Amino acid sequence: MKALVLTEYKHFELQDLPRPQPGPTDVLVKVQAVGICGSDVHGMDGSSGRRIPPIVMGHEASGIIVETGDSVKKWQVGDRVTFDSTVYPLDDWYSRRGQYNLSDGREVLGVSTPDFRRQGAFAEFIVVPQHILYQIPDNVSYTQAALVEPVAVALHAVSLTPIQVNDSAVVVGAGMIGLFIIQALKLAGCGSIIAVDLDDDRLDLALKLGATVAINAGRQDVTAEVQALTNGRGADVSFEVVGIAPSVKTAIDCVRKGATVTLVGNLSKSVDVSLQAIVTRQLRLQGSCAINGEYEAALALISSGKINVEAILSAEVPLDKGASWFQRLYEKEKGLLKVVLKP
Repeated sequence: MKALVLTEYKHFELQDLPRPQPGPTDVLVKVQAVGICGSDVHGMDGSSGRRIPPIVMGHEASGIIVETGDSVKKWQVGDRVTFDSTVYPLDDWYSRRGQYNLSDGREVLGVSTPDFRRQGAFAEFIVVPQHILYQIPDNVSYTQAALVEPVAVALHAVSLTPIQVNDSAVVVGAGMIGLFIIQALKLAGCGSIIAVDLDDDRLDLALKLGATVAINAGRQDVTAEVQALTNGRGADVSFEVVGIAPSVKTAIDCVRKGATVTLVGNLSKSVDVSLQAIVTRQLRLQGSCAINGEYEAALALISSGKINVEAILSAEVPLDKGASWFQRLYEKEKGLLKVVLKP
């Protein structure tokens, strides 16, 4: 099969690899669409430490089942499916508590670390265990289904955050996940959704997708603007969706006392925060890790049109053009948000 392989940092090759074989509880999926995630772009240069070459990346995907393992009963050849990015053990202590995203021994498709290597979906075929599969609704395309994973990441972050009807929310970072969080916050009943970014085009898109206010952090005082919009108190909740020190500081500074700050971005391995600002204002800081059962809801919201995934889609291109599009994303080409590869 053809596969796009990161053979060394910043270098891809389209290679012929052996077609993977499903185990007894696995299925073989013929990939129809696979998105390039921001974590893949950051991983290609080695900065994240989670894409050690050689590796076939790709964890946002959809396709058709073409072969099933001997013990697979529910799924059939020809089924249209997408799948979780996390491969988790069913008998783990965390999985049994309903927190499979935190399970010991979990692996992520298309990721390689010193602890594990799991080939991903930038290929014609991929093997996945049956328990991470989800049926694609008839009115959802393969491309739309390949974007379910980032929608589910956004839904997980919102589900962890205490939100009341008409609350005010700040989303720091209007990239793909941030734009999906904005849509989810609108569905959750937030009355004021404030998008913060440095890119005017992304802020314009945020307004189209449900944000009530857009603030350019490069030209405006975010904290002052948010306070002016919230009776001088600050927002009820905030989401940090970048993962760098300045945006974490912004997410903390713009909320009211007693608020919750949900951290989704993890670009930097560590950041400095003001302990006094957190303790004396009784803030709750929490991380949001991946997905924990939100796939079904994400598919339903896409199917119903309540979540718009196509608004963030920039291009659909053949797998053999993947290397050049990775480079364009790496160079932060203006206007480029989400690229989907078609094996």
